[in-house]
Amino acid sequence: MEENQKQQQFLVSSVSELTSSSSSLFSKTEPVFARLSLDSGSPELRIGQGAELSDAVVFNVKISQLFKLGPAESLCVSEANKEKSHSRGISIQFRNEEESRAFHCAFEQWKKEVVVQEPLNNGAVSTSKSKFDDKIEASSAKMYFHYYGQLLHQQNMLQDFVRTGTYYSAVIENRADFLGRVVVDVGAGSGILSLFAAQAGAKHVYAIEASEMADYAKQLIAGNPSLNDRITVIKGKVEDVELPEKADILISEPMGTLLVNERMLESYVIARDRFLVQNGKMFPGVGRIHMAPFSDEYLYMEIANKATFWQQQNYFGVDLTPLHGSAYQGYFSQPVVDAFDSRLLVAPAVSHVINFSSVKEEDLYEIDVPLRFLSTVSTRIHGLACWFDVLFNGSTVQRWLTTAPGAPTTHWYQLRCVLPQPLYVMPGQEITGRLHLVAHKAQSYTIYLTLSALVGDMLQTSSVKLDLKEPYYRMSQPQAYSAAQDQNPSQLLQSDMQFPSRDDDGSILMQPPSPNELHSL
Repeated sequence: MEENQKQQQFLVSSVSELTSSSSSLFSKTEPVFARLSLDSGSPELRIGQGAELSDAVVFNVKISQLFKLGPAESLCVSEANKEKSHSRGISIQFRNEEESRAFHCAFEQWKKEVVVQEPLNNGAVSTSKSKFDDKIEASSAKMYFHYYGQLLHQQNMLQDFVRTGTYYSAVIENRADFLGRVVVDVGAGSGILSLFAAQAGAKHVYAIEASEMADYAKQLIAGNPSLNDRITVIKGKVEDVELPEKADILISEPMGTLLVNERMLESYVIARDRFLVQNGKMFPGVGRIHMAPFSDEYLYMEIANKATFWQQQNYFGVDLTPLHGSAYQGYFSQPVVDAFDSRLLVAPAVSHVINFSSVKEEDLYEIDVPLRFLSTVSTRIHGLACWFDVLFNGSTVQRWLTTAPGAPTTHWYQLRCVLPQPLYVMPGQEITGRLHLVAHKAQSYTIYLTLSALVGDMLQTSSVKLDLKEPYYRMSQPQAYSAAQDQNPSQLLQSDMQFPSRDDDGSILMQPPSPNELHSL
């Protein structure tokens, strides 16, 4: 195959008209070429002989269809249009199955008015509008890719030794899953996971990265000559990239705050559907969001007091109080990202499980989690604490990466949704509610939280709406807790103790990691 910015050319064995005689269209004394180009201003397929493709058969790619007749034989059919009242079909015989597959891949790209942005050893990128562009605001995507295109932010993630070390251990300890396999690194960033996969013996790694970090990844990989011949960096979105072969394993770090922020999990799932062989592995393969009510008077007062500025009735002669209610609501609409003491939890956690191997992309547009807890203390509940973990289900070793309170702190920390009106509970009292996440075009989610508790005959209910895109980054160290809440923190971290998370058929999907597992990561 030959290609440049304006055309792609393939050598074929023979071409015949789709008629009863099926006679060959060209002489066997000269080679026959199939050329995809934009020479006429729109994508076209020209099949002929010689450098100029004399007496070429021409198809408008936009109104043509390509079908497989065999491993190395294809059928191209041109639909009828205003200029032609009838359709035309030709049979194209390629030299081998690999060249046939490459032609089909290129044909589909050109059908979408695809051009190759740059010559690549493997893979190509579409410049047509993608599914990603349809569901994500352009301004959000620009900021997102700009952020991850900077080395200082990549360094921040690389220096999260819990994160990077767990990925390294999960890959190297499961060499059997990578040895001689084709791997796709989804959102490769600096290329560190691609290099891990190559260290584990991967046959080839396709590192897909849409930001400018792809250029840095190429430099980093080129600087590791013992591995670079088995890694191809492709600059583009997984929604647009075309690969020459399927992957045996997907590896990615698609987790954001609360697991789902930035909506990269959707791209991970799209990559699974586009590139992964049937029953292929995903590293990670399962994610869980853990939730528990918490009591933190200091945090509550800190947020509530921020709005006291707007209670001034004579600020340079201006009464600010008309905006106090809106300001108060605005401060509570920010999820709090920090590391907190697990002794602030007042009930065992429950979990919501997302199986990356089976979840549909559309399932991630809205996530609805019913909540039910039993309070272990008498206290005021100030909101819902959340964290997540992911499982690398290797053939040799299963390894968890956790962001739980009490475990070594990661750059994700934990997240808390603070209620504007606390709830009063007694030991053994039931707390119910709902956590509802709705995806929005700024690559994040709107959070709707409601918690209720019955006190005597009176039902207390408190609700809050938060924007996961706009968190309040608070502190990096666990905060103080009330001595009255002193209890066994590991017991509260044991998700699903009373109310295990279940699959659609009611079966328990898996048990959470033990306290020993949490501290071993």
